[in-house]
Parts: sequence; C-alpha cells; structure tokens
Amino acid sequence: MKALVINSGSSSLKFQLLDMDNESVLASGLVERIGDAEGNIKCTFHPDTEKESVVKKTLPIPTHTVAGQMVVDLLTDKEHGVLADKSEVGVIGHRVVHGGENFSKTTLLNDAAIAALEDTVPLAPLHNTANLDGIRIAQELFPGVPQVGVFDTAFHQTLPPHAFRYAIPKDLYEKDRIRRYGFHGTSHKYVVGECAKLCGIDVDKINAITVHLGNGGSITAVENGKSVDTSMGFTPLQGLVMGTRSGDIDPSVHAFLARNHQMSCDEIDNMLNKESGLKGLCGLNDMRDIHAAIEKGDKDAELALAVQTYRTKKYIGAYMAVLGRVDAIVFTAGIGENDDIVREMSLAGLENFGIILDTKINAQRVKTPTLLSTPESKVQIWCIPTNEELAIAREAVALVSK
Repeated sequence: MKALVINSGSSSLKFQLLDMDNESVLASGLVERIGDAEGNIKCTFHPDTEKESVVKKTLPIPTHTVAGQMVVDLLTDKEHGVLADKSEVGVIGHRVVHGGENFSKTTLLNDAAIAALEDTVPLAPLHNTANLDGIRIAQELFPGVPQVGVFDTAFHQTLPPHAFRYAIPKDLYEKDRIRRYGFHGTSHKYVVGECAKLCGIDVDKINAITVHLGNGGSITAVENGKSVDTSMGFTPLQGLVMGTRSGDIDPSVHAFLARNHQMSCDEIDNMLNKESGLKGLCGLNDMRDIHAAIEKGDKDAELALAVQTYRTKKYIGAYMAVLGRVDAIVFTAGIGENDDIVREMSLAGLENFGIILDTKINAQRVKTPTLLSTPESKVQIWCIPTNEELAIAREAVALVSK
C-alpha cells in the first residue's frame, strides 16, 4: 500500500509519499508561501537513494487547493513522478496539531470525526483550521480514499487528572477545557517505541523520558509505554526554553506588562511565542548560530545555552521523580539528534542518579539510533532520530487494515 502523509499549515503544505510494503520514501516535499505573490514548491523523489532527483518551482500559489493539485501533478508527472495514477494512493494520513479531549487515538476522518475536529478549533485556531483545510482538499483530490487523522495531542490523553489539571477554577476546565494537553505526541510515541525495541523491553513495560528538542521542544515522562506527564501544556508555549518561545514563566508577567508597558494580550502572546526563548536571550534562535557566537566570546549566547540546558535538566530530574524507575532517556529532533553539547550539558551532574554519558560516543555525529551511555550507567541514554511521517503512515495503514 502507498500512503500519502499531509501536514497542512496556514501558508504551507508538507507532504510525503511512502511505499508501506518496505516503508521506503518515494517522494517528499514542501509547498510554501501559499497566498503570497510568489510561492515555492520543492519535491525530492526517491530521497537518499541513487535515483534521487529534485524538482523546484517558484510561481504564484494562490490557495491550498492549487497547492494540493500541484502535489498530485508532481507525484504523477511522467518524467519524475512515482505514481502512474493517483488512484495508487491507498490511504492519506493527516498530521493534526490539536485533538482536544475528543481524540485520544488515530481516527478515520468521516463526517462525524470532522465535525468533532471543528469543535477543537478554538483550542488551536491557526493550526487546526489549516489542518481542516488540508483534509477537505485531500477529500476532493482523492475521492473515496480513506483519510486518517493522527493527532499531536493524542499520545498525551493518558495523562492522569493530577497531571493535566491546572489549579484554577473548576469551571474553566469544564466549560473552556483549559488543561494540559501536550504536543509532539507523534514524535514521543515513535521514539519510545523504537527505544523499547532497542532495549529489548516490551513497549507496554518501558519507562522512559523522551526529550524532543528542536526549534520547539518538549519532554515526556513515559510509564509502561504511556505518557503520564509532559512539559507543554494548554498550548505549545509552556515548558522548555525554545527557539522563540519563553517556556515556563510566572503568569503575573502578563499583568505586569499590561500595566507597566500598556501591552495588549495579543502583543504579549506574540512576544512570548515569537520574540522570546533563545532569541529573546541572545538575539539568535538557531542553536548552530549560538554555538558560533559562543566561540567568538558572546556572553548572551553563552547564557542562552546555559538557560536552555538547565531547564531541560530540571525537567529530566522532575520526571525521574515522577517515574521512579527509568529505563532510558531518549534525545530526538533537530537539536536533540545533532547537538552533542546540548545533550551533555542537559545531563551534566546527574551521575548520582545513574545517568552516565559516554562523552566520546556522544561527540560523534550519528544518523541512526545510537546508545550514548556507558556500560556502568543504570539508565540507558539514546539518540534516536524521529520520523513523524513514517509514524503517521504506520498508524494510518494500521487503522484502515483492521
């Protein structure tokens, strides 16, 4: 079966086509700047193989519907395409950012499910509106093909009430659904499953701390294969220090800024989401640029790295307490997979907890799952590349194959 994975953003459309017989990627691409005067589309066919070829185009892409048709045209193109006809696609998996409390698992997107998904739009108006657009367009372009929703929040629906409830008036939870939801769930679920295989532990018995560090970042405590706590909350703003997001902050800062700087709620929200985090601390939000600045003696960049890794370490320690027994700590995503300095600083001083990093192995650049701990370490430390598209495709195929 061939599975098409779609991630529809407000001005972008990311896609990947996989042959699920061997889980190979047939094509992968991105349409961006949809609605601008000039848009871009890039598609890589047979990536990371001898047959790899790339098509790039710059042209007006007025709507997501046009973008979707362009993707179909590329995939079925006689010169580069990997489909003789679009009817070869057997299932379409959609990444959906927010499932609220309506969706605790991968779901077939029929009319009832789409109506329930529309009910979650107030929780993530920008992302879920775009996700719904992608679903509707895929229904038009691929009539009769099963559409499946895989939700970033679903893995965290196993959080117990004492972990997901905020200590605010009860009505705000019951009427407005204000609670911790968590995000990056597809990534956390994927790497904990891979880690269980590597450790030789059944996935429903493994206790792990999964550390997803990219421009956005989150940490999850996994007990017996299920998420029991996670750092992101009602929105992806809570938790770790991220590229442009502040992470945890005293809620009274909002009132202070409103009173003393006459900032509106929207202005404060924009600042905390887009002008804070690493960028707020040192003016840079790419960790590679931060390391380069540190080498030149930039003290703000040095502080930004220290703040980010300190916050990560605090969450690891907290989740050690939550779980009691930890079989493994897993680093993943762009920074987690590629930044040995961040990994080392995030684990420094945790040796008394049985967490001992092999610094020589850690310093190597790896593209495959790699054990980073010493033989003496009581907790295994892993770097496992995430693969959310494959995870979505697997779940979509598993659902329609039942």
